[in-house]
Amino acid sequence: MISPFSKNGLRNLITDVPGVFVGNAHDEHLMSGVTVVRGERPLVAAVDGRGGGIGTRETDALNLAGTVDEVHAVVLSGGSAFGLDAATGTQAWLREHGIGFRVRTARVPIVPGAILFDLLNGGDKAWGRNPPYAELAYRATAAASSAFAIGSHGAGFGATTALMRGGLGSASHVLRDGSVIGALAAVNPAGSVTIGDGPHFWAAPFEQDAEFGGLGVPPMYKAEHLSVRLKGAAKDPMGAVPGEATVLAIVATSATLTRRQAQRLAIMAQTGLARAIYPVHTPLDGDVVFALATGVTPAPDPIAGLAEIGSAAANALARAVARGVFAAAVPPKGWAGPPAWGQHFGSSQT
Repeated sequence: MISPFSKNGLRNLITDVPGVFVGNAHDEHLMSGVTVVRGERPLVAAVDGRGGGIGTRETDALNLAGTVDEVHAVVLSGGSAFGLDAATGTQAWLREHGIGFRVRTARVPIVPGAILFDLLNGGDKAWGRNPPYAELAYRATAAASSAFAIGSHGAGFGATTALMRGGLGSASHVLRDGSVIGALAAVNPAGSVTIGDGPHFWAAPFEQDAEFGGLGVPPMYKAEHLSVRLKGAAKDPMGAVPGEATVLAIVATSATLTRRQAQRLAIMAQTGLARAIYPVHTPLDGDVVFALATGVTPAPDPIAGLAEIGSAAANALARAVARGVFAAAVPPKGWAGPPAWGQHFGSSQT
């Protein structure tokens, strides 16, 4: 689904942040995919991980004690641990285009990445000796632009939630000072993004312009709305195991931030997952939030300004999570996961 949202020239996507581009690639027969976020220029970056099943690559490069202060792309991939190979494809494309950290005459692209588990959703996972994720990431990196599809695309193609198909979601917001905040999420949590058995999203209080249906909140909350539902537990209470779920997210801002400030932004943005998913950060999840700063607009006030950016990023991330599930398409033939939101509630995407 290409985002229909257009307001003041914005697409309601993370690429509303100047200097940020996104590319998707997926394989319908594999039922998995990759999403790449790359910068027009090197990016200041940080990461914050929660949950019990995290899978990442080169996140040590984002440590505050590290020497390298720039990254050139971030890769979100399906495929569980096999998807960690995806960053290799992005590095290959960046190196071919002369992009990377300069070490005398050499260029080394710095490409952190994170993975989600989608190995049990159907599809042909018998790929042989070499997992397909590096090639998918190469294609996604080459395709990166300011316009990209959400829903059943990229890293969100094979994603699932406790009750329905997951997806790739995005949202953006402009602050009073003109700074732009954007969020991107590959939504594959152990928990649910909707309230009880109904169509309403936990993120409803933060929705803008009916971007995920405009349903609001249920007329009345009931005790059963707070019952814990976990992926896999409906068929087998012991069926959900660590590593089978994750939300991979990126928040970006046009503001000029230090790496320490970007770290605080990533921490604050994690709150957005708690506003959109119940339960969240479980032992089953590998939730990771990256924070990126392009430095196109001035630095914020180090206290009040950064707090405002972090709050807006959390809200945008909550919206992105709901949009990813709302925009999910009717699954292809052979799908072994749950149905899409639209199949449940009568507004299926195609």
